[in-house]
Amino acid sequence: MRKAARDNEQAQTIRAAVLRHRGGPLSIETIEMEGPQDDEVLVRIAASGICHTDISYVNEWYDASEGPLILGHEGAGIVERAGKNVKGFRRGDHVVLSYQSCGACGACRSGRPADCRDLYELNFGFRRPGGGNAYLRSGVKGHFFGQSSFATHTLATVRNLVKVKKDLPLELLAPLGCGLQTGAGTVMNSLAVKAGKSIAVFGTGSVGLAAIMAARIVGAAPIVGIDILPKRLKLARELGATHTIDSRREDVATRIRDITGSGVDYSVEGTGNDEMFRLSMELLNPGGTAALLTGASGPGRLPGGRKALSIIQGDAVPQLFIPQLISFYRKGLFPLDRLVKFYDFKQINKAIADSMRGSTIKPVLRISSSLP
Repeated sequence: MRKAARDNEQAQTIRAAVLRHRGGPLSIETIEMEGPQDDEVLVRIAASGICHTDISYVNEWYDASEGPLILGHEGAGIVERAGKNVKGFRRGDHVVLSYQSCGACGACRSGRPADCRDLYELNFGFRRPGGGNAYLRSGVKGHFFGQSSFATHTLATVRNLVKVKKDLPLELLAPLGCGLQTGAGTVMNSLAVKAGKSIAVFGTGSVGLAAIMAARIVGAAPIVGIDILPKRLKLARELGATHTIDSRREDVATRIRDITGSGVDYSVEGTGNDEMFRLSMELLNPGGTAALLTGASGPGRLPGGRKALSIIQGDAVPQLFIPQLISFYRKGLFPLDRLVKFYDFKQINKAIADSMRGSTIKPVLRISSSLP
């Protein structure tokens, strides 16, 4: 009771975008949130990327009995307060927020947090890691991916915080916490693509473009980008694709075989389209590997020693991989600024709509600076 009373004494008023109806719109509301528990960190959110997973929740929210929700899982901000058991973070630190993990299971202890035993519950359970809900008297649930960053403030833990230097704008770094980490990590960590190996990337949204940039960094060749939007295919070529295919106008299988002489050594499938899903595996060379990013799982082992892997977060350890991506950005190798478009927080529904129609690759919400 004493601990709960202390949390309530530290409660503060925040502003958050709340999902109350399937399909939206999200409404920006004033909510009371408890202060950080002993192992939590209070972060003032400067910016948050909007990810396909957020949009899927808005449009496909299947369990309204959960009550209204606060989404957002590509946050970046500034630490305002840390619980007494928190080490390594203090007021004023700049941080990028990523996915949550327990830190105690075998996978976490061996450096594989993306395989955490409690990954689903911690990221999609809409409760604190230890249970309970920090949002007071509103019926609203948050803690999405351990953050719910569509808000002016959030609670996180050291497991999903990455400290970053203060010389780069947080609004630029926000998308690193999920989508860009997933795309680049799939190429560099999950597939461990080697120089000179061929790769096809199905879908050139933010995740696919991050995969293409990572493929260029590791020296893959050829790098083939597949999409239906000419504007995105043009950007894919500028960011590292050696070839592009418009799947509405060209036969993907024929073009890939023309480009490579056979098939590809690796494929990354991020479209969720049934035909592209099939081709991502059928067009593999013997011994090749397909990475499936849309939650679908392939048959695992395929003929000719081929493999299909379902990838989560690019098998990245955020505290190690996000600084690596920032280093690549500083060197001009990972120009993530080419992908983003900024929106004020109050424009969140427009940002979602623009992303869905394909006119914006990676929308990023300016949060703290755009509210009175």
